[in-house]
Amino acid sequence: MGPYEKLMAFTRETEALAQISGRLDWDQETMMPKGAAAQRSEECAAIAGVLHARRIDSRVGDWLAELKQAALDQTSRAQLRHIQRSYDRNSKVPSELASRIARVTSEAQGIWAEARAQDDVAAFTPILSEIIRLRQEEAQALSDGGDLYDALLADYEPGTSGADLEAMFGALRPELANLRAAVLDAEAPPQLAGRFDEAVQMKLARQLATTFGYDMAYGRVDKAVHPFSSGSGLDVRITTRTNVEDPFNCFYSTIHEVGHAAYEQNIDRGYHLTPLGQGVSMGVHESQSRIYENQIGRSRAFTCWLFSLMCDAFGDFGIADEDTFYASVNRVSDGYIRTEADELQYNLHVLLRFDLERALVSGDLQVSDLEVAWNDRFRTDFGFAVDKPSNGVLQDVHWSVGLFGYFPTYSLGNVYAGCLYEALRVAVPALDSQLAKGDTSGATDWLRQNVQVHGGLYEPRDVIAKACGLEPSEAPLLNYLKRKFSDIYTL
Repeated sequence: MGPYEKLMAFTRETEALAQISGRLDWDQETMMPKGAAAQRSEECAAIAGVLHARRIDSRVGDWLAELKQAALDQTSRAQLRHIQRSYDRNSKVPSELASRIARVTSEAQGIWAEARAQDDVAAFTPILSEIIRLRQEEAQALSDGGDLYDALLADYEPGTSGADLEAMFGALRPELANLRAAVLDAEAPPQLAGRFDEAVQMKLARQLATTFGYDMAYGRVDKAVHPFSSGSGLDVRITTRTNVEDPFNCFYSTIHEVGHAAYEQNIDRGYHLTPLGQGVSMGVHESQSRIYENQIGRSRAFTCWLFSLMCDAFGDFGIADEDTFYASVNRVSDGYIRTEADELQYNLHVLLRFDLERALVSGDLQVSDLEVAWNDRFRTDFGFAVDKPSNGVLQDVHWSVGLFGYFPTYSLGNVYAGCLYEALRVAVPALDSQLAKGDTSGATDWLRQNVQVHGGLYEPRDVIAKACGLEPSEAPLLNYLKRKFSDIYTL
């Protein structure tokens, strides 16, 4: 074998081990016995150490050096781009630090879950401080004297900086706040009321998953505290959650995670177990989950079909007609929880977290002051007070697993989804008539062909630009939200 073939064979083994590591995480969130947390921490640390060692193996550096001047096709060059980026970044992080981060974040998940259940911020603060210290140490190793937050952000959205996002989000925030104020001053649609059998919810959730193209031959749907998608290639799993009083939580969490999973399932199979065989960034990933959930799943056309599905499953549940159901699905109301927020207010939740975690990483905000800072910002943006930590600073799992730099990709994904939806409506003129029949194939096929199949072939912004024919901006998202909510609330 030549150097490229040797490099790719070695990389496939590394990617396979990374998938096993991901399966450990999936198990920890779904089926692992509570008492196994300490042992799982050691297991995660061990495999993290193995993965880190492989990613900085001197043979990888030698093969990359041999291939610098090689004549390669586009796909091979893209593989090398990802491998080189991984090698350079991982070579800067000591193996002992990588293992410590894995061990502490695995342990922290159980501590966070217990603290959240008990509304006890003090129980989580010490290990959160340790996680931040470790991620700062990692960022210092990666940043070459540059911005620490940018160094962490690059793990999730290569080519984007905190300053870039601050400018984009700065344009979003006042527009969203103004629209939110106008909507909440208007008469609200009726809220879904009653009790909805959770077993029936799960049955419909699995039906919705397949309706949006999720292939159950290569996946499964389970329940977890925090819905998520895990895996790539031929094993892509999702979780959802149920609430006896709120089936929308289950249904739209499922559709959201299917967006992530469909991306992974639809990547060119020739890329499996290679760096190209997964979503290119979390922002692009989130664009798929958000467009599935919101622009498609909460559209007037699709909710007409969903209304009939729910009538068949639950009988009379207090909503009389399709228009009222559509308005109810898209109802804007005060709430604490990001994952349950309507699409108008969702980004305000994300921008809060983005600003706070930047301040934590830079050292401008101390963990001891985090709860107060969160509560103050929440009152400013949403106009009412946080009632308890589980509805505030303890609600998300992300910081407990060290995902600093991850939160802004949610809003970036919304921006990308706005751009993609604008292009999709031009490309598929019969979209509404298809969705009204429960047929999402026109939309999902277009997304598969223009975004998902490429995996990591292109850089993140280039994926969106190629699909849309223009550089991404926040304008399409804002225009979509203004049109939609002005119509529903007759502004």
